[in-house]
Amino acid sequence: MYTVDELSKYGYFNEIFNEHGLSDVLDSLTGAISRPYIIGFIKWLIKKGTSFSVSMLDLDNFKFVNDTYGHKTGDGVLSFVSREMIDFLDGYGIFGRFGGDEFIFINFRDISYDDRKIFFMRMYKDGFILRRTVELPDSRPFITGTTGCAVFPDDAKDYDTLFSMIDKTLYRGKSKGRNCYIIYVESKHKDIQIKSLKKRSIFNTLVGVTRAFDSSPYLDEKLLAMFMTLQEALSITNLYFIGKDRVLKDIKGIIEPIVVPDIDLLVTDIIFSSNALEDDVKQKSPIFYGILKSYDLESIMISKLMMRGEIMGYLMCAEPRSLRIWQDDEYAVMFSAGRMISGFLAGTGQFI
Repeated sequence: MYTVDELSKYGYFNEIFNEHGLSDVLDSLTGAISRPYIIGFIKWLIKKGTSFSVSMLDLDNFKFVNDTYGHKTGDGVLSFVSREMIDFLDGYGIFGRFGGDEFIFINFRDISYDDRKIFFMRMYKDGFILRRTVELPDSRPFITGTTGCAVFPDDAKDYDTLFSMIDKTLYRGKSKGRNCYIIYVESKHKDIQIKSLKKRSIFNTLVGVTRAFDSSPYLDEKLLAMFMTLQEALSITNLYFIGKDRVLKDIKGIIEPIVVPDIDLLVTDIIFSSNALEDDVKQKSPIFYGILKSYDLESIMISKLMMRGEIMGYLMCAEPRSLRIWQDDEYAVMFSAGRMISGFLAGTGQFI
């Protein structure tokens, strides 16, 4: 836990302590800097023009820890990570709690890409801070985390842009499977798009998709109506259907129908997504990869159409020239749309 003397060496906190006590500044559970003050500190540093790297750490699958071991264990994990990170950053950084299982920390020492990489390699070394079992009185949960990092002023000149870059790297890490760190690199990450459902609830979106599905007895008309709803809700430019015959067609009729014989090798779960086709698709499904690349499609989300163990096809969103990262609410909507189509196909035997 921080002391007044440790924090007072920074002008921002020295001023804060003129009006507030240490208990106001620290998060009561973890002893880290509480959200208002860590954000205030970052804005103060930007105003002063001080160079620093800032990182967001999100503990992986923290809900599972709470649900499995209880909230007391969850609190123990949060406190453990905070203590370890405060010690780790001692002398050159500040650690704060952003909210829930998300933390934010500032590093004044490691600014260059190479220095930050060394810092994270040590932080992620098995058994050091992350990727380790936490010994608590009643349980031994294993913890990992995902971190996104950017630098002021090299990567961004203002607070909002800086946090936008951190969001992109953090979600990139989550899309790669979590348990990793991502350092912002403009050439790799500037075009990442983090989209979520537009300002409407998932419930309302699913109602709209259901009504679109019910609007016609014919599959091609159902798909067109559903696309009109999904286009607005998911901000997609087209919708693709791959039938039992593995022929790919798009709803807008832009591409010629084409057989995709190797898609089953790729989509082994109910939902598949990728914005790194070279890494995720090329080796498993080279024919499908070639089709996607020929139409400049770079970010895909695919819902498997399956009922009672039978694969009847796939429903796909695919965006051109975009490093879009699909979100959980978008997976939920796409899964539900796929289930509606699966049920229809299983009941009617219609395939297009």
